[in-house]
Amino acid sequence: MASERVLLIEDDASIVAGLELNLALEGYEVLTASDGRTGLRLAQEKRPDVILLDLMLPGVNGLEVLRQLRKRDAEVPVLILTALGEEHDRVLGLQLGADDYISKPFSLGELRARLNAALRRKRLQAAGRPVETFGHVEVDLQGYKVRRKGKDVPMTAREFSVLAYFLHHPEQVITREMLLQAVWKVEFLSQRTIDNFVARLRAKLEPDPDRPRFFLTVRGVGYRFEPRQEE
Repeated sequence: MASERVLLIEDDASIVAGLELNLALEGYEVLTASDGRTGLRLAQEKRPDVILLDLMLPGVNGLEVLRQLRKRDAEVPVLILTALGEEHDRVLGLQLGADDYISKPFSLGELRARLNAALRRKRLQAAGRPVETFGHVEVDLQGYKVRRKGKDVPMTAREFSVLAYFLHHPEQVITREMLLQAVWKVEFLSQRTIDNFVARLRAKLEPDPDRPRFFLTVRGVGYRFEPRQEE
């Protein structure tokens, strides 16, 4: 099986040298570009399996590179590399179609986990397996598997069913009665049961369960799932 190809578009020579060496040791074929124009050319000519894209590039900056990449290829995973203090650019990058972001300085282990997660999603989608993502969470709906930041998240069958219902009804108000009928197949059950299951999902999947970003409470009604991409 051919090595998966990583295109690193980064102008910091020390980062390039370190990542090029370590990713090659992991078995990847690594291509590098130190400016946006070269990165765009390599992306078109070499068709990488995943792209690591720095935002602060000479000439054509990373956001413009991302815009042009998405005009040409909507599928290739793009992970943006951002320095601390570039939150606005990071959010804009996600809105422009980046799949994930990694804040500098980052550990090799974190980058490897995010890279593997992006490639795994691509493989599953190529195989026709539906994969849903939000924040740093990916859900393989056919394989009944959930991962967050590259790590497996254990789920009971009922927890997974509640999660799948939220995924299938994003940005909608979901009453407790709707969940009872869809997941438990009953009309009468303690509402506390629903609240407990949502609390479990928050504990496992939210960056801060006490201040949820994805599984929001609609007071007096139920819940709403907001699949934001950033954490």
